[in-house]
Amino acid sequence: MTLADRHIVLGVSGSIAAFKAADLASKLVQEGALVDVVMTGEAAEFVTPFTFRALTGRPALSDMFQPATEQREEHVALARSADLVLIAPASANTMAKLVHGFADDMVSLTVLATKAPVAVAPAMDAQMWEAAATQANVAVLRQRGVTVVGPDDGHLASGHTGPGRLVAVETLVGAAKWVLGRGGALAGRRIVVSAGGTREPIDPVRFIGNRSSGKMGFALAEAARDRGAAVTLVTTVTPPPAPPAPFGVDVVAVETVAEMREAVLAACAGADALIMAAAVSDYRPAARAAQKIKKGDGGGLTLALVQNASFFPEVPDGVLKVGFAAETENLIANARLKTLTHGPLDLICANDVTAPDAGFGSDTNRVTILDRDGGSEELPLLSKYEIGVRILDRVAALLASRR
Repeated sequence: MTLADRHIVLGVSGSIAAFKAADLASKLVQEGALVDVVMTGEAAEFVTPFTFRALTGRPALSDMFQPATEQREEHVALARSADLVLIAPASANTMAKLVHGFADDMVSLTVLATKAPVAVAPAMDAQMWEAAATQANVAVLRQRGVTVVGPDDGHLASGHTGPGRLVAVETLVGAAKWVLGRGGALAGRRIVVSAGGTREPIDPVRFIGNRSSGKMGFALAEAARDRGAAVTLVTTVTPPPAPPAPFGVDVVAVETVAEMREAVLAACAGADALIMAAAVSDYRPAARAAQKIKKGDGGGLTLALVQNASFFPEVPDGVLKVGFAAETENLIANARLKTLTHGPLDLICANDVTAPDAGFGSDTNRVTILDRDGGSEELPLLSKYEIGVRILDRVAALLASRR
């Protein structure tokens, strides 16, 4: 896991959103991270230090003058050992302190003493977020290399709606992975990933499509991001019901094969690799009805279909190409035929979509990776993220060999 054994200092400042930090601490621990929590005095009014101790197995530090461990200077010790300092929620007051170098609570003190990357997730009322002073402080933090995550628009504690809502916990975990993965094996590389099933319209309300959920493509995009790549995700599914858009990934929404072709080819300009995890329609209606087709008097409906040409051969030379073969029979033989229809592929990932634990919509997958030399690697049942990790391992090795 990307966060396994990484030391994250989670700073919690005074905001009604502080209760979400408890869930965040739990999720980071589940990802394998070592989490130490530092809190402002105001944060402790919303969530007690004992809550974080129960979730992380480590004491939460909130009082500079009441040491909770035997370390000489707890804030300095945490600051030196941290791989990342993540402040969530970050109040307007705390961000102002960081800008001006204040060190009068455990959060600001730890940030001032650290050389680790810092990320902040603002949470406050819309009027405070939009205030000139807050916007100026955010600009300064960004100039200093601090990663600013959010905020989202939504319902606020004041009862109003607007910008200032703390981003989802899943987004914060993704932000931590993005920051910590920037020096990974794919740092400096550009990866394009496609996801979901294309939709070819019959009329304004009907379409020809398939059952692809997009989960494999989203997992691949996250795995590439977590290895340091700059990632463009071209997807036909956007939240909801798709997974949340991965933090740090450039998402391009499309629907038809023609739109996917245009977006993928544009993204491939200057890219190092293309991973086509999307289920692209082989056929489309020869004509689209301008209005909804009405039910007849009991007769049938015949649709004329035309074949969609593969656009894999149009991908610029030099871009490493990975294709997916979703099959229902003769898995390996049919997957090998992809090379005949799509041109030379560096890797083909074959999976049997009839399997109940590895088909469309599942959170797991079972894939066989085929290479140009006739070799194959059969992966066991794994989460789609872990499958993505294994595929990206092969992609990283191939790209490194080209150097």
